[in-house]
Amino acid sequence: MVMDPISPGSDPVLSPETQPSSPTPATDPYLPPPSLPSRYESQKRRDWHTFLQYLRNQRPPLALAACGGAHVIEFLRYLDQFGKTKVHVAGCAFFGRAGPPAPCACPLRQAWGSLDALIGRLRAAFEESGGRPEANPFAASAVRVYLREVRESQAKARGITYEKKKRKRTAEETGAEASAASSSSSLSSAMAISTGAAEGCSVDVPAGGSS
Repeated sequence: MVMDPISPGSDPVLSPETQPSSPTPATDPYLPPPSLPSRYESQKRRDWHTFLQYLRNQRPPLALAACGGAHVIEFLRYLDQFGKTKVHVAGCAFFGRAGPPAPCACPLRQAWGSLDALIGRLRAAFEESGGRPEANPFAASAVRVYLREVRESQAKARGITYEKKKRKRTAEETGAEASAASSSSSLSSAMAISTGAAEGCSVDVPAGGSS
């Protein structure tokens, strides 16, 4: 028997006569519909794939197991070429001024808030992929120092102040705190969460990683 050729990448379509007969699975009305990944999970997955592609594009390619804090910092610097945040240099007339009235030739960089959120997602993705917390390159002290330097330099150059935002407490938490205070015990204050002040928390990166 001679079969019609099937073009590469295409799936053969079975006619009704050739399709195997199988019972249609019954839908359980009590089961919830499959949930879609959250925006955070989707972004984390994209960031992780971008980082792995960046490692593969190195010459020679770099294995994840050999990746350290210095490689993570190089990755963050690589991302600066795709940034959208104007960071004034020391010689610019708008250095240290928030909301400059005119354009200038200063470079565009990734905002500190975007990089800080990116590292948080990659740190979680590393451990979710089987990496040991003590070997997590995204949690290296050198990376924390680099992010702090970026925050301070951008705040100075852009004339803005990065502040930590406190988590809003619920009425139940507020009542518990008042009760604890009356009995000479105190509750811990709400955890301060770093946010990317005035900037979004997504990083613009190319799909193919490093060139």
